[in-house]
Amino acid sequence: MTTAPLRLAASAADLADDFARVRADLHVPVSFPPDVDAEAAEVAARGAVVPPDASAAPRVDAREIEFVTIDPAGSRDLDQAFHAERLGTGSRVRYAIADVAAFVTPGGALDREAFSRGETLYLPDGRAPLHPDVVGEGAASLLPDVDRPAVLWTFDLDRDARPVRTHCERAMVRSRAALSYATVQQAIDADRASTALLLLREIGELLLAREQERGGVSIAAPTQEITRDAHGSYALELDAPLPVETWNAQISLLTGREAARVMAAGGVGMVRTLPAPDGVALDRLRRIAQALDIEWPTSATYADVVRGLRPTTHARATFLLQALHVLRGAGYALVTGDAAVPVHGAVGSPYAHVTAPLRRLGDRFANEIVLALSAGATPPSWAVDALPKLVEVMPASDRRAAAVQRACIDAVEVAVLADRVGTSFPATVVDRNRRAVVVLLDEVPVVASVPGSRNLGEGVRVRLEALDPVARTLSFALLPR
Repeated sequence: MTTAPLRLAASAADLADDFARVRADLHVPVSFPPDVDAEAAEVAARGAVVPPDASAAPRVDAREIEFVTIDPAGSRDLDQAFHAERLGTGSRVRYAIADVAAFVTPGGALDREAFSRGETLYLPDGRAPLHPDVVGEGAASLLPDVDRPAVLWTFDLDRDARPVRTHCERAMVRSRAALSYATVQQAIDADRASTALLLLREIGELLLAREQERGGVSIAAPTQEITRDAHGSYALELDAPLPVETWNAQISLLTGREAARVMAAGGVGMVRTLPAPDGVALDRLRRIAQALDIEWPTSATYADVVRGLRPTTHARATFLLQALHVLRGAGYALVTGDAAVPVHGAVGSPYAHVTAPLRRLGDRFANEIVLALSAGATPPSWAVDALPKLVEVMPASDRRAAAVQRACIDAVEVAVLADRVGTSFPATVVDRNRRAVVVLLDEVPVVASVPGSRNLGEGVRVRLEALDPVARTLSFALLPR
């Protein structure tokens, strides 16, 4: 299940004990084994192998390109750097991806530990990284003003942002600045951004239009921020993402689509999969839309309703969070021979994960395969041989990340409602089974299962009977009509 970011405001820092309990309960690693730390320190001191495979083409020198990274403020694990320029009536986009394979030896301690973790786990007060910080936030990260090895994608786009030429190669790059989303948005809004950043807006909007043509959908899900007021009460605030976050994501999606195309043409690789939303989940979301007064015309599809909806009100933000939940069943599939490559339900085309190798294990291997195929070479055996294992490891790590996220949200909901035991809340029935109904509270974005029976879509009142901060559970009771 796709989830929205959960962020902890400084005022709510004393929830750290709750998140420490999540780490303990779900066995979230808090450190690396000594041999992993030792290997990380060694490769960070040594620097990248250029190139990591002796049979590979040498790196191109792309340090003159004025790349910038665009991430949440304070980020240090910088996977991607961006640049764009005009090219005739279209544009040229260059996207540099951290070349993690240049630092991780197949079968070594870093590699084995990465397989055990699968991906970086994010909690509101910190993270359990895929790689030790000396690599993930240091030697391999695309930090500004230092030379870094990268997998460099170059896309020549026509006036409608359709790719007419794609090239992928190893390069050495040098980012000029680590920018935050807020900084970039402010510069664009004030019309004082660089040409490249202004093109990011233009290209991003064009790519959104192409996404709509494919039947894909991007959800502007709000960030959930935990705050605490002067009286000591916690709240869960829903903040709309900035438009630049969507534009930036479209460049990453473009890269993933092109990577999948290269893999399909070469008959080898690994793609991300997601089925279309099922009817049961969509029926439930329709009832949530009705409860929140979100317009959903009879003839409109899920994508029609969600696409372009901004979380500018509490109701819209709550609806978009629930809209994420119907995107279930994500996984990975092997690309083999000339077999059909599955379409990703939200992207609207085949799609591969390649743009976050500092945070996702599979991206490192997918990049190696695409690099080789782009050069007309045979992909390295260490990358191809790992694919069957990766299609098992990556979904398992996704489930673990979702469980950690769910546990954190449960802990926050308990904290938000800690002083409300005995209080009744208006709610709407959005689902039911033989023994209980599922309700969406009107005042806070909480969905709860409550024993009893009511009609779907019915407005009800529920009382918070008890909560357990250790088990992270809430117990509600239906009140009489």
